[in-house]
Parts: sequence; C-alpha cells; structure tokens
Amino acid sequence: MPDSVAVAAVTFDRPDDVATLLGSLAAQTGNITSVALVDSGKTPVQDIAESSDAPVTYIRSKTNLGGAGGFSLAILSAMASGADWIWIMDDDAHPEDPGCLSALLDAAREHNVDVVLPLVVAPGHPDTLSFHFRLDGKLTHERAAVEKLGFIPDVGHFFNGALIRADVFFRVGLPDLRLFIRGDETDFMIRLRRAGVRFGTVTSVALTHPAAWAEVQPLAGDRLHVLVPENAFKQFYFYRNRGHLTWKYKRLRSFAADAVGYPVHFIKTRDPRGFAAWLRAYTSGMRGRFGPPSDFGF
Repeated sequence: MPDSVAVAAVTFDRPDDVATLLGSLAAQTGNITSVALVDSGKTPVQDIAESSDAPVTYIRSKTNLGGAGGFSLAILSAMASGADWIWIMDDDAHPEDPGCLSALLDAAREHNVDVVLPLVVAPGHPDTLSFHFRLDGKLTHERAAVEKLGFIPDVGHFFNGALIRADVFFRVGLPDLRLFIRGDETDFMIRLRRAGVRFGTVTSVALTHPAAWAEVQPLAGDRLHVLVPENAFKQFYFYRNRGHLTWKYKRLRSFAADAVGYPVHFIKTRDPRGFAAWLRAYTSGMRGRFGPPSDFGF
C-alpha cells in the first residue's frame, strides 16, 4: 500500500483561495486520505469544503487561533486519521501541479528524510521564488538558480507545503500556540534541527504562495537586510516572536544582525515611532510576554 497522507490546512476569510487549494488537492496523484481544514474566519467556508472533491473534514473554530494554533489543531486532526504523513497547507497556497505530492514522497524516500518541502513561487511568476534563498552569501529569488541544486538539506520555508512524517510531531511537538503568527515556523525548524530530524527542500516541485518581497529591506546590498511586515499587527508579532526566539535559543548572530540592522533601517527611513515599536515588541519577546491579541491592542 502507498503511504497515506493527511492534509492539515488553515483558513481565515479567503473563500476563493480555499476553493483553489481544495481543487488542487483533489487533483493530486499522491494518496491523500483526508484534509483537515480549520476555519477561524468571520465568514465560514463550510459550503465550499462540503462541495469539494477532496476528502475534507471541516473544523470550525469560533476563536481565532492564529496560524500556529490553527495548524496545531489541523495537525492533530490529521494525525488522528492514522495517516503516515501530514502535508501542511496555508489557505492562500496550492501545489503547482498534480504530481507535487508524489514527487515529495519520492524525494523523502530517496534522501531518507522525515520532512520535505517544495520550492515556493509567486502567483503569476513561476520563475520567481516568493521567499529568498541565500547562495554564496547573497540573496536570490531566481527559481533557476536554486532549482539546479536538486535537494537542499537542512533548509526550508515552513510551513508552506511541508510534508512531515506523522511521528515527527511526537518528537518535536506541535507549532507553538503562543507565537500566534510569524515565527512559529522558525521555532519549529529549530526544534527539528535540535532533535536531529533530517529535512530539506526538493527543488523539482513547487507550491504557489503570495510573495514576501516587499518585506525585505536591504541595508548593505545582499549581505545585510531586515524584514518589515506590511502592517502594525504583523510587525508586532514578527518583532516580538523574533526577539523571543533569539533569546530562547541564544541566536547570537541573529541578535547582532537585529541590534545593528533595525536601528539603521529606522534611521534611514526617519521613523522614530517605528523604531520605538520595534524595540518594545522585540524586548517584550525577550521577556516572554505572551497572550491573546486583545492583550496587545489588536
């Protein structure tokens, strides 16, 4: 029997994207036995889930659990189905072609790893990566430059299309609910590395997902940059969670880059309020301040 795969997906008020995702999953040649779809949105998409050709288990959450909490709930539901593998999907992502899952499973066997990820490309720009890779010390968004590497061990953009053997979650745990959004994927990757779980990126297949190009703010060409999300909500969680992970895991290189990069960025942009907001959020994360969004004015 082929390995069974359960999809763990989350959605928040993106009905058109959900329909596209479920259609793409239904077309996969791999053995998808179930799709656990956690919906935290204000407008439920149960009708879309029930009309899909994919084997969807619809899970309505009246509390917005964030990406981390939503993925945790979806992963637990997917694991309860008894599947061998869990394939994690955001609602605004979808596999580029029907053979994506089969190629990921083949690569996992070939390279003897427990976690594999596809490349992530921008909608309408299949030759351009949504998230950069660092090659020879420089950033690149060129798919062709990364694709020729074949398989990239110990590197990946979680959780976009991550295919994870189910027993891995017993070894490293679920995404951290406290992180809400942004940073939960970095935390999970660090836990994989510390637990000795082998993973990597398969460059022959791709997932389509909106790009994060606008967040990258270069300071010294391709050698140094900072990330600045698009709004105050995302900025707070990104800064706070980055501060928390930097302190928790004693990531000295990240701390040094942040301590230099963000002050320089806000000086260049003449944005003292932005600097103050970054400093408050970053130090809040280092002190381990967590709570629901309402605790932080959202």
